[in-house]
Amino acid sequence: MSENIYYKGQVLWSQIDANRHLRHSAYADFCAQARSNMLTQLGLSLEEFAKNKIGPILFREELIYHREVSLDEYIQVRTEVTKFNTTNGRFSFRHQIIKSNGIIAATIHVDGAWLDLVARKLTPIPENWKSILQNIPKSSDYLEINE
Repeated sequence: MSENIYYKGQVLWSQIDANRHLRHSAYADFCAQARSNMLTQLGLSLEEFAKNKIGPILFREELIYHREVSLDEYIQVRTEVTKFNTTNGRFSFRHQIIKSNGIIAATIHVDGAWLDLVARKLTPIPENWKSILQNIPKSSDYLEINE
């Protein structure tokens, strides 16, 4: 289960809710960090985004909870792209939050695109990023759209 893992860490006190388990928004935070780590490893750091005046935005985020995650547990986040439109840069990712015993605690789906930070409009990715983004781990049900 160690493939496509882009975040590993301990659940902190600040991430726990009143029911003594991982709060809902912390799942999304872990996934955002995993995506950022993955893109940085591929060569698309925050500096690269800033240089090109482009940023990722999300349209949808769906969390499906399978098991509780508690204080001090160690988790991993698996990240895979499930859909990518090579023309307009829209994308979908699937994340899995995995407990230290290998059990999947949550599945998170996100849909997004790239935003031109000056014009504040959706934009295709720069041509030189296309080969970099081809290296993102793809899910078994990956769909590439070229329209």
